[in-house]
Amino acid sequence: MTRYLVSRLIESVLVLLVMSAIIYGLIGLMPGDPIDLMAASNPTFTAADVERLRALYGLDTPLWQRYLNWLWSALHLDFGYSRQTQTPALTVMMPALQHTLVLAGLAFLLAVTLALTLGVIAALKQRTGIDSVINFFAFAGISVPVFWCALMLIIVFAVQLKWLPASGMYTIGAPREFWDTARYMVLPVITLTLAYTGGFTRYTRSSMVEVLRMDYIRTARAKGVPPRRMVIRHALRNALIPVVTVMALSFGTLLSGALITETMFAQRGLGKLIYDSILNNDYNMALMCLLFATAVTLLCNLVADLCYAWLDPRISIR
Repeated sequence: MTRYLVSRLIESVLVLLVMSAIIYGLIGLMPGDPIDLMAASNPTFTAADVERLRALYGLDTPLWQRYLNWLWSALHLDFGYSRQTQTPALTVMMPALQHTLVLAGLAFLLAVTLALTLGVIAALKQRTGIDSVINFFAFAGISVPVFWCALMLIIVFAVQLKWLPASGMYTIGAPREFWDTARYMVLPVITLTLAYTGGFTRYTRSSMVEVLRMDYIRTARAKGVPPRRMVIRHALRNALIPVVTVMALSFGTLLSGALITETMFAQRGLGKLIYDSILNNDYNMALMCLLFATAVTLLCNLVADLCYAWLDPRISIR
């Protein structure tokens, strides 16, 4: 196990190194840079001022040299400053990351719980009315755009019923309390949950249907194994192996890809921060956030591999 974890750690570091070079290169090749934006907003800037600022910020050097300078600083835990806020990029990212972890974590747990429950029920009730209803719900979740779902939730629960706030993260002017923040999280969490439950349900049902046709399931039935034990311990445990892969990859996507939901509900999360940083040529901020999203995806893959060994003892990790 130790050897496996060390090898995966080395592989992850190499992947992050390659991704940092690719992301830095793509951002550096974008038209314009922070100095151009500063010059465009200040008509008193001269060509000499622009050249002086480029030399001051190191933008007059080749792209590869700028990347090596950034990499050397990053190895010393110096990830640079955000151009928009003039504060360290790590300081800006942490509040957005904390908010997204709560938002994505709650939505992911709810989506997994609902998907496993509905997927197992649909597999056990194949070609029945219950199966049709669950399949319709799953296809609706996959097909309905996230922004439309968010708009419908806002219209129903915020505009008509007035149960929940339409957008924001807390009540302005009121003390920051848990229940006040939780009220603003309900609709975004429901939106993300509905967006991911449909796909997870389809994968769970398909995998369960395949496993329930296996010979060892029929043998377990013939030996008189109780139905609940047969479903949970024998069928579901083996059916989860392919589903875990999809769920692990989806969480990495969910962490950095909740841009539409965060925009619709005015949530200052990691996805919105990445989007704003790229639009404003905030190199350090965008690079930091994208690399962190990559690291989370790699971590999720590692967790998925460990889950394989736990679900199926025949899989050895060395």
